[in-house]
Amino acid sequence: MSEKINRRNTIQKQVVLEELRKLTSHPTAMELYEITRQRLPAISLGTVYRNLELLSRTGVIRKLDSIGPEARFDGDANEHFHVRCVHCGRVEDAVDVPADFVGREIGRLGDFEILGYRLEFVGVCPECRSESGGNAGPRHQGQAGAGDFAE
Repeated sequence: MSEKINRRNTIQKQVVLEELRKLTSHPTAMELYEITRQRLPAISLGTVYRNLELLSRTGVIRKLDSIGPEARFDGDANEHFHVRCVHCGRVEDAVDVPADFVGREIGRLGDFEILGYRLEFVGVCPECRSESGGNAGPRHQGQAGAGDFAE
């Protein structure tokens, strides 16, 4: 019986991973749940969450938990940057950003041993710009604008 349970979990994990890797939209767990249900109608939201957490903990995928109010997931575990629309929350890979953008690997900052970093670009996506007539328009309360990141 336990062999069947392990196999079922493996199949569910594999389908979650396959569906995530088909996407470039960096979906939330709920969005991925809706997609995986098309292949596995009996899959639960909890199973999707557990498998996403396992896959991210083991480095197979990336969990983007610093982007927006809900964690998003990326099937590409390679180091790269993201850009988020401050209006609609859309997240995409930031293309054409040099790999050494952040600079050489930093071993320490003050008394901290640096283990990694998170960098998010924020802006207004083309759809939100066109809806506002090409103007970024007013920011939503609590959302950062470009000026908020100036040094």
